[in-house]
Amino acid sequence: MTTLPVYRWRLAPDGLATRRQLRAAGLRPGGQDVVAQLERPRRRRGGPLVAFLYRLDLAKPVRPMTPGRRAALAKANAARRTCPACGRDAGYVIPASLGMCVPCADAPRLAA
Repeated sequence: MTTLPVYRWRLAPDGLATRRQLRAAGLRPGGQDVVAQLERPRRRRGGPLVAFLYRLDLAKPVRPMTPGRRAALAKANAARRTCPACGRDAGYVIPASLGMCVPCADAPRLAA
């Protein structure tokens, strides 16, 4: 296994980009391997933040959203908003820490 070149924050050579930078440009890695790492120092505690870099010349355009993918995404987002306890659409993504909408999570506490 070869080690990846590591560049400091804002010192990566031209022609390399992170996933976010690729996406902002309407591109995706397209199956290519990571070619380098970017390290950004943390201001407080902990180790550096790491981002992987990909070659721009090998990146492919983002696949267009099809009607089927759009419908599947809408269905998945609706499921994240539906409370399993009461079955209502909460209007927000239900927190995983609660597992149900806020009124249903607060009901046992308020009843006591």
